[in-house]
Amino acid sequence: MQLTNNDSIHNQLRADCENCFGLCCVALPYAKSADFAFDKDGGTPCSNLQSDYRCGIHENLRAKGYKGCTVYECFGAGQKVSQLTYDGNDWRDNPASAKEMFEVFPIMQQLHEMLCYLNEALNLEDAQPLHRELQAAFADTEYLTKQSPKSIMDLNVPAHRTIVNDLLLRTSEMVRAKVPFKKNKKKPNKVGRGSDLIGAKLRGADLRGANLRGALLIASDLREADMRVTDLIGADFRDADLSGADLTGSFFITQAQINSAKGDTKTKLPHSLSIPDHWR
Repeated sequence: MQLTNNDSIHNQLRADCENCFGLCCVALPYAKSADFAFDKDGGTPCSNLQSDYRCGIHENLRAKGYKGCTVYECFGAGQKVSQLTYDGNDWRDNPASAKEMFEVFPIMQQLHEMLCYLNEALNLEDAQPLHRELQAAFADTEYLTKQSPKSIMDLNVPAHRTIVNDLLLRTSEMVRAKVPFKKNKKKPNKVGRGSDLIGAKLRGADLRGANLRGALLIASDLREADMRVTDLIGADFRDADLSGADLTGSFFITQAQINSAKGDTKTKLPHSLSIPDHWR
């Protein structure tokens, strides 16, 4: 099966709230903080969730103290659980299945996140030698998402993630190897996978081809930084300033990561991502 980054696959791997039973607003817990206005236990509906499963303050989430909601991404798991796993039977009309549904949802979210990254890897030209393995991993992961609720809850997700992550790492190395190395005084030291760069002064830094997987970039100054062809999977961009930064060709970065950062209309993003409204 040849996979491409077409509209059908893209839509399957992003949230479609119209076809979801508000699962992220019910299943997931959160604590009162800068991201959420109050505490909420898992399995308890958010007070802003309406009877039609729409958010009553969707247009004003940031202003009302729910910034965390604007940076969450289910990667399409919500509609998969709602419409496929539970065949369109919602938790309000079927309370006996509610607890199970809320347990299945975060597992499905992890599987769909893997699908999202695998699909992106399949569309990276420089990763062509790995396409057969990537296609097999995509098919295996998609198969897991179509199992019964009990089977999904019994999955060894960490073990499967290890297999997928190995492929994504090899993809990253292959793609980043194409970036020519140039000595540059603006290339900072100690920048790499899992780096603690909280509040770091990286304005104008040359980060081309870097591996920033899982890097903590919270509140860092990345204005005018060159982040082309950079691996950004799991990088924490909360309140990082990306104004004028160039992320062209960066990969494994999600819209949720971008939404958590600051930036402006001069920030250059991969074609699949868009400038958040709060940057304008």
